[in-house]
This record gives sequence, C-alpha cells and structure tokens, in this order.
Amino acid sequence: MDLELGDAHRELRDVARAWVDKEVVPYAAAWDRAESVDTAIVRKLGDMGFLGIEIPEEYGGSGGDALSYCVLLEELGRGDSSVRGIVSVSLGLVGKSIKSYGSEQQKRDWLPRLCAGESLGCFGLTEPGTGSDAANLTTRAVRDGEDWVLTGTKMFITNGTWADIALIFARTGQPGPKGVTAFLVPTDVPGFGRTEIKGKLGLRGQATAEIVLDGVRVPDSARLGGEGQGFRIAMAALDKGRMGVAAGCVGVARACLEAAVRYAGEREQFGKPIASYQLVQELIADIAVDVEAARLLAWRVADLVDRGKPFGTEASVAKLFASEAAVKAANNAIQVFGGYGYIDEYPVSKYLRDARVLTLYEGTSQIQKLLIGRALTGVNAFV
Repeated sequence: MDLELGDAHRELRDVARAWVDKEVVPYAAAWDRAESVDTAIVRKLGDMGFLGIEIPEEYGGSGGDALSYCVLLEELGRGDSSVRGIVSVSLGLVGKSIKSYGSEQQKRDWLPRLCAGESLGCFGLTEPGTGSDAANLTTRAVRDGEDWVLTGTKMFITNGTWADIALIFARTGQPGPKGVTAFLVPTDVPGFGRTEIKGKLGLRGQATAEIVLDGVRVPDSARLGGEGQGFRIAMAALDKGRMGVAAGCVGVARACLEAAVRYAGEREQFGKPIASYQLVQELIADIAVDVEAARLLAWRVADLVDRGKPFGTEASVAKLFASEAAVKAANNAIQVFGGYGYIDEYPVSKYLRDARVLTLYEGTSQIQKLLIGRALTGVNAFV
C-alpha cells in the first residue's frame, strides 16, 4: 500500500530508498553493536542533499518542502533511527532554526556547512533537572560587555560529541519562558565540555552526550533571535520536529511490517508458512493499518506547514500516534518472529529498542496529550 505522491516527491523517495538500502541497512546492526555509526555517513548525507531539505539553495540547501522532509525521514527511519536522528537534529532543529531566526551572517556562516555535512549541529535544551519543564531551565548566560558568559549543563543531547555548533538555550532574565535566550555556540571554544552517554537501550549508533558549559564566552553576535526569544524558538523547532519524528516513526513501523511479512512467508510451523495462520495475519494487519494512519497524520502536518497554516496541535497528534504505533509495530513484529525476534540476528528487536525512545523525546506522549487537551478545551493542565 502506498499514497500518491507528485513526481518530485516520488523521485526523492525512490532515491532515498535506494540509498538507504545501500548505505544504511547493511550496516545498521553492526553500528548498533558498536554503539556508533560510521561518521563518514554524515558527509554522504550531505553529498546526497539530505542535510539541506527545506534550506534555500542560496545557503547551500536542497530546497524542497515539508512533505519532502517527511518522505526523506520515513526512508531514513526505515533504515536506522540513529541515522534519521542525525538529520532530524542537525537539519530539523538546528539548521531550520538558523534559517528562520538567524542573521544573514549566521546563515552564511553555518547553513552551507551544515547542509554539506561538513559540520553537524546539536540542540541544547534538555538539562539534568528539566526535561518536559523546559521553561524552567537553569543554564545561565550573563552579559559581560559585548559578550555573554554561559554556565550550566545539558543532558541527552543528540550529536553532542560530534557537533561543531550547539544551539544552546540559557536563562538571561526572569524565571519562566520569557527569560530564555538562544545562542549558537561553537563546540571548540574554551569551557565547552562534552561526554558521550553509553549503554542506551536504543539509538545506540547515535552520539548522545552530556554537555557542560563552564564559563563559555561568546560574542553577542552568537545570539540567535532576540533576547528573551529563546523559548519561542525552541518550541517552534520542536513543533516542526514532531512532524519529523512522526515521519521517522512511520519508517520504523514500515520496517517492522516488511520484516514480519517476509519472515511469515519463510517460516514454517505445522507443515506450512506461519503467514497462513489467522492470528499471525492479525498481527501483520494491525501494523499495516497503523503505518497508513501514521503516514497520513504526518503528511497532514506537512501540508499545513507548506500552506503556512497553524500546525502545532496536528503535530502533537501525529507524534503521539506515530510513536506509540512504532512501539506497537515492533512488539507485533517480535511476536511474529517468536524467539528469533528476541535476538539481534534479526532486526526487529532493534526496532523495538529504537522505537521506545520516540515516545519520550521532543515531548513525551503524556505531554502531547496535554497539548492536544489544551487545544480542545482551552484549559491549561500544565499548571
């Protein structure tokens, strides 16, 4: 089953699918075991134009629209969620924030490098004590003449140990969201420390880090957007990011579906393929339905983005449904595989481990429900 795409989107899908099958799928299990993808993949992503979707060509980007981005992330998610995450963060959260809020100089300094895969970006919002409650972050930026001095700790930062530029959110004023400002911080400046977090359940090929800012000094020209505008920048990035996560979840669920269908046709029990048993078909059918529904929800968000319409609530709906569907799809696929699904000789156990975090980052499933509930009732249940 497939939805109809225009010629340009279909061409992108076919190119991305073939590239993922060649450059990602054969290595995903080894990267997972090694707890690191081959970092050469970053430049390859850049060479394909995959790190420049929705960035104007004048800044080194590939152009395209939000639907293009969803099509790409579905294919990357099908291949390896760790690779998809590199793109989601460096392009989706950092690059697009620079495109939307950066000065002309910031765009010219960073976007061509990010799009080419010469540099990577990371998104420094989450802290050890502030995950869902991001408005109360404690990292501080203090004005010192023409500079800002940043002090604090960030946690669970994707691309953290690989990134060349970190989009750091720090408190510059009053408590709450209006006192937060965003900064573009090169990771090679004095006082910028980072430690990779190992032993993760999933996304093991992706670099996830703790970042410590110990008196990091940056000029005022490193500020992204206006003073006190940082929380709005972060939330705008996450709204669009949820669309991308949803599309990546479709890819995970689709990988589960393809693996389950293939295995059910090959594996025999009681003298015939297990695909001939009704309850196995039920497991597979449930995955297929969720793939189609999740894709439509992600693409609805892309359509709203491309038409310049509000999309925040729809992004929460898509992210909530697709992330939970990916977990369910992986569970069903493991059930189809039986005991073989529990070992990493087959890919479905990895799909489950990778899918599980998708219900947590860029807003947990519970946070998405509160956002949807607030939109429906007009009542804020956060406070």
